[in-house]
Amino acid sequence: MTPMSAIERPLVMVVDDETGSRESMAIAIEKAGYAVRTFDDARNALDFLEENDGVRLAICDLRMPGMDGIAFLNEVRERRYDLRLILVTGYGTIESAVEAMRVGADDYLTKPVDLYELRQRVNNLIEKEQLKEEVTNLREMLDKRYGFESIVGRSAPMEKLFEQMKLVAPTRSSVLIIGESGTGKELVANALHRASPRRNERFLAINCGAIPSDILESELFGHERGAFTGAVSRKIGKFELVHRGSLFLDEISELYPELQVKLLRVLEERQVMRVGGSDLIDVDFRLIAATNRDLEKEVAEGRFREDLYYRLKVVTLRIPPLRERPDDIPALLDHFLTQFCQEHGKPSKVLSSEALELLTRYGWPGNVRELKNMMESVVVFHQEGEVTLADLPSEVRGASTLSTAGAPVQSVVGEPRTMAEIERQAILETLGRTGGHRARAADLLGIGLRTLQRKLKEYKDDGFVQD
Repeated sequence: MTPMSAIERPLVMVVDDETGSRESMAIAIEKAGYAVRTFDDARNALDFLEENDGVRLAICDLRMPGMDGIAFLNEVRERRYDLRLILVTGYGTIESAVEAMRVGADDYLTKPVDLYELRQRVNNLIEKEQLKEEVTNLREMLDKRYGFESIVGRSAPMEKLFEQMKLVAPTRSSVLIIGESGTGKELVANALHRASPRRNERFLAINCGAIPSDILESELFGHERGAFTGAVSRKIGKFELVHRGSLFLDEISELYPELQVKLLRVLEERQVMRVGGSDLIDVDFRLIAATNRDLEKEVAEGRFREDLYYRLKVVTLRIPPLRERPDDIPALLDHFLTQFCQEHGKPSKVLSSEALELLTRYGWPGNVRELKNMMESVVVFHQEGEVTLADLPSEVRGASTLSTAGAPVQSVVGEPRTMAEIERQAILETLGRTGGHRARAADLLGIGLRTLQRKLKEYKDDGFVQD
């Protein structure tokens, strides 16, 4: 089929052997703002469809000599032409209406046709088709933004992660994503959803460390009116909202003990009860959880339930930190430079060889998030020409001279360190860069303020920062 480039308005086809009926319907549809082609024979209409793909909707009489409306509809469906179809019958009986819908018509009308009703039905079907196209386009945009291809990285550690994701995505298994702050855990979770059988349903994300515990329960499970002070109406929780879709719980380690018990029960029984309610509600969802902490250590120290831990880690994906995949840094730098130049209407920029070398050697304690934020800052403040060392933030240029407490990791080469040591250094370095401002540091690290405060308490290092 060749496209109908000359037609800009949605094209509607009217097929009816009765001249008066055919012409009156055509006039009514043209007045509604559509282009119209009329045919007195269904076979001629099929020939037209074979050569043109601009037809959005066909209105066809049910009773015609030669090929009738049912035969026409069957041919349209058999050839998989992408258009809506309304059958018109002169026999206004329930039986003929049922027959029209049974064979696959999108709608039906009876003769004599009410032209006002005709315009309304045509409008409704065309709008549905346009909405369908918009949804399809939106899905394609989401796939591009959140699919596997949106995750920049072709190093060996990332290729291993991609292979694991491809195997995991089509399954129903719960997934636990582990990785340092800023590595892109939500991006991976979204990509898993987009590649799963649930891709046409909702994906909802909630940060367990960013919501006070007394509110988090209501967010997850919902509540009934009057369940507590301020509950003036019923609230549907995330588990219900994400029915048949995927729920992403970031910072899962921040769940307080009572909520851990309730989450375990939901995972095992696939039922929820709203706060203040008495009815169990069936829910079908896939859980994807994420943490930047060592959950085994949390279990050993009694802060996280062992049974919930093993229920969550059915499948575990580890996102490597940026310092473990330096080969990906140049591609990430180029990706974000290009992205932000386009977003901010700036001319294209390139990094000097010296700047590229330094950024590749830099340890990136804030991982991809830090790199992304830095490149946006460079784009905003850099005027023109090549991005040189002088255009980079001072903490990067002076990284090698920073004190141990505030210095970023310089290379993947060196003495092995535990995840906790790396995490501590990243937090203290970020606090140093923000002048001790905890809220800004938490935002840069991608963790909740409560999480940061608890970490500092664990480190017994509150004297390093200012309130």
